[in-house]
Amino acid sequence: MTILGNGNVGIGTTTPGSYKLAVEGTIGARKVKVTQQTNWADFVFEPEYELPSLQEVEAFVRKHKHLPDIPSAKEVAMEGVDLGEMNRLLLQKVEEQMLYIIELNRKIELLSSEIQALKK
Repeated sequence: MTILGNGNVGIGTTTPGSYKLAVEGTIGARKVKVTQQTNWADFVFEPEYELPSLQEVEAFVRKHKHLPDIPSAKEVAMEGVDLGEMNRLLLQKVEEQMLYIIELNRKIELLSSEIQALKK
């Protein structure tokens, strides 16, 4: 274990760099709490939020090979992942998916009503 003069600590490494705690190896924990500096993802439910169309999302995925606002595999390999920010981004995608499901369900119900009317 290394404790530098600036207070940075290294476990399994003598060079923690700019990290307050750097660990070379596996960390075991029962619970990890990450506090967020940014807004949580519930903003997608606000009326002013513009949900991208599924066509826009599809075009982005085809071009970039990852979801909008989510870092690419190359970015993650180079820069790592901020767990708190990634959880926020993943929750945003889950909440956006829920909005798409609600919209699709509304369309299905409308189509079902139209089919029932045509059958009569």
